Amino acid sequence: MSDGNLQQVLDSKGNIVEFLRNQQVGPNAYPGVPAEYSNWRDEQRSWAETAVLFNQSFHMVDLLVTGPGAFDMLAYLAPNSFKGFVPDRAKQFAPVTPEGYVIGDVILFYLGEETFELVGRAPTIEWVEYWAQTGRWDVKVERDERTAARPEAEKHYRRNYRFQLQGPNAMKVLEKAMGETPPDLKFFHMATVDIAGAKVRALRHGMVGQPGYELFGAWADYDTVRDALIAAGKDDGLTLCGGRTYSSNTLESGWIPSPLPAIYTGDSMKEYREWLGAKSYEGVCSLGGSFVSDRIEDYYLTPWDLGYGIMVKFDHEFVGREALEKLKDQPHRRKVTLALDNADIVRVMSSMLQTGDKAKFLEFPSAVYAMHPYDAVLKDGRTIGLSTWIGYTVNAGRFLALAMIEEAFAEPGTEVTLLWGEPDGGTSKPTVERHIQTEIKAVVAPVPYSEAARDTYADGWRTKA
Repeated sequence: MSDGNLQQVLDSKGNIVEFLRNQQVGPNAYPGVPAEYSNWRDEQRSWAETAVLFNQSFHMVDLLVTGPGAFDMLAYLAPNSFKGFVPDRAKQFAPVTPEGYVIGDVILFYLGEETFELVGRAPTIEWVEYWAQTGRWDVKVERDERTAARPEAEKHYRRNYRFQLQGPNAMKVLEKAMGETPPDLKFFHMATVDIAGAKVRALRHGMVGQPGYELFGAWADYDTVRDALIAAGKDDGLTLCGGRTYSSNTLESGWIPSPLPAIYTGDSMKEYREWLGAKSYEGVCSLGGSFVSDRIEDYYLTPWDLGYGIMVKFDHEFVGREALEKLKDQPHRRKVTLALDNADIVRVMSSMLQTGDKAKFLEFPSAVYAMHPYDAVLKDGRTIGLSTWIGYTVNAGRFLALAMIEEAFAEPGTEVTLLWGEPDGGTSKPTVERHIQTEIKAVVAPVPYSEAARDTYADGWRTKA
């Protein structure tokens, strides 16, 4: 029996914000790996000092897009240009609604002639699947579901494995695993390499501000490649990264992983909402944090909010082009890092060591407690922006938050305040204990926070507003 569609769910729930804020799910899960292989402090330290192996084989959705119409369809859904986009390249893929608000954010791999793969959270995957079934293009899509959503019998099999090898010693480790010098690739370029007799696609990438590669290939080679990398890294400090640590790496690189899909309102998206199932990602995800508005539209984000404004190119027709052309010359919020005040962090944590009123618990290393965290950033009591990711990094020795704030307050050194905790004692999410809100002082800092990231990433969303 069908569970209905998302539009039916929204029609039955009334206020969409209240519905999403009280969903009974916490933050995104990272299945398939232990919470910690050693301890999260050493795992964090490894990506700055030696090398780390992230295992991304389980928590993301993959969508294979093939056919003579694949290039044109994907270009039509992308605000960034496809000029010069050829096989063995990859790019950020963050489609928008006709109103110009971001639906999601994944990596698009151009694997070969008429062959693409999108990897990331489900909202963008679903948007591409929806357009593929319209019949406008000669395309085929094959979805490889994240492990947590797969039937029990299929949880230990996927189409591809996917590893990230990052850190100062990453190149040395890869060279030993390959038995030869790794290819000298530009950022987001790919090549095929050999590791222990297995053919591996290598993408030049960097998740934590250090040089590295994303390595992926046929699932049958999972153990062969993983074992070879671990053996190659034994003398160079290669550390395995657990699920608890993984979600904190973005604090240093500056990528915001959690834009709420901007699909819940608007006539232009009604047909899409009717296509989405009641238990689709959008139907079960949760909102959390101190920012509360009656309007779900106040949670929608533009490419400029996420630092993607530099990628928007009006050299092709795409969904949302007219809206983005109107938005491009308007004031925009700027993505920043907030360095949270150590004394205020200690004050919040010390409330756990008393009876009576307590602040919202700050979890280490990631303090995110909903799938889409939205905390208010204040200046003199007025909301000037939103924080959408928060946690601790041992490499900075402090709590950081990724935020988007009004341009007038975005210069490094500006003092602002993060409002921590939900109003009225908190929502009914199981990850939310009863607590009171409190303000945490913060100083605006660059994004990426990691100096290495600012120095080594290619010009683009990580280095320019």
